[in-house]
Amino acid sequence: MTHRVLIMGAAGKDFHVFNTVYRGRDDVQVVCFTATQIPGIDDRKYPAVLAGAGYPDGIEIKAEEDLVELIKQHQVDEVIFAYSDVSYDYLDGKRKLVENTGAKFSEAPVDECMVKSTKPMIAICAVRTGCGKSQTTRRVAEILKDMGKKVVAIRHPMPYGDLAAQAVQRFASVDDLKKHECTIEEMEEYEPHITSGTIIYAGVDYEAIVREAEKEADVILWDGGNNDIPFYKPDLWLTVVDPHRPGHELSYYPGKVNAERSDVLLFNKMETADKAGVATVEANLKKLNPDATLVYANSPVTAADADVIKGKRVLVVEDGPTLTHGGMKYGAGTIAAKKYGAAEIVDPRPWTVGEIADTYKKYPEIGVLLPAMGYSDRQIKDLEETIAAADVDSVIIGTPIDLSRVIKIDKPATRITYDLDDYSEPSLVSLVKKTIGG
Repeated sequence: MTHRVLIMGAAGKDFHVFNTVYRGRDDVQVVCFTATQIPGIDDRKYPAVLAGAGYPDGIEIKAEEDLVELIKQHQVDEVIFAYSDVSYDYLDGKRKLVENTGAKFSEAPVDECMVKSTKPMIAICAVRTGCGKSQTTRRVAEILKDMGKKVVAIRHPMPYGDLAAQAVQRFASVDDLKKHECTIEEMEEYEPHITSGTIIYAGVDYEAIVREAEKEADVILWDGGNNDIPFYKPDLWLTVVDPHRPGHELSYYPGKVNAERSDVLLFNKMETADKAGVATVEANLKKLNPDATLVYANSPVTAADADVIKGKRVLVVEDGPTLTHGGMKYGAGTIAAKKYGAAEIVDPRPWTVGEIADTYKKYPEIGVLLPAMGYSDRQIKDLEETIAAADVDSVIIGTPIDLSRVIKIDKPATRITYDLDDYSEPSLVSLVKKTIGG
């Protein structure tokens, strides 16, 4: 009897689980994917060219809201949960929903999904979105380059468009972002690598991706977005933890898996963390992963033009997923507003329009910050119109990209940048050299 499987996802890990665990098997039929978290990614098909033999018509992608009906319609035997950055309470709710239909509920396997690279692999993950993984990845890349190594980064997937065309994507210049029709969310992850001189790959088929990356890399970095587990077997597994959100290292999936399996646990943003939060996270991790090496680091923020902030009524634009999926109450822009003496952080909600207004309805906890949402042309336009309408003196851009390159900002604005400064022993330099040699 063929085992009938449904994979719950969000246009990323779900496809990787299919590719590594189920593609090409005669004993399993994946009847469909479901999609959530990201707007506009359902009502598509995983194309036949990627699905392979056994799926001549591809595999349908449906909205997760229809999960129970789909299980019954397709007589599903097992549901695989394959997306990330959710609480274990949320996960248990999905488990009960599925098991009440009579189907089995399973989390995506870890080891089976890890492709082995022929090159040294360093994985940089996090327990939550917004921990500071991006600057950590850039710091590790800098260390490797100082060692004379050619570094290529591979980013966790965000294939929100034509899946066949996005199977393997290579970004070496800012022009490549336009070539691949990237969303703001994709640019936020890719552009910092590009501007620091690191080639970055992403896409859908992660075995094909790593084989291409191996052709031009001495060392490969896994840049594990959305607090997901590595898609590759790492030689060094580093996870960023957040002392600003104590307890989250235990209560979010699959961030807890990253924490308990990592070689290195990096405490980030220590300069703004309170001692009680740090102590709580340390105690939790000591029980969870007592053999891990602990590293401590600051992530100081810098404004390109502090005069745009000092004494001004400011609109603070922050990284979208950090505020939505990550549930953070502040980001780099907020810290900069306080550091450089803004008179007031102005609530943007009176001026929000369209899909930006809808985002606040879905995530009311965002509060007085403006998420840089840009999954579609409509969202990008709504973001631009919201900023234009806001009654503020200036705009603080706390996103990792040059937002003025994507939208018109008709007010004085300044970008905020942030880097990683690790200060404890053993240092990241020594840990990377120990792993790679040199």
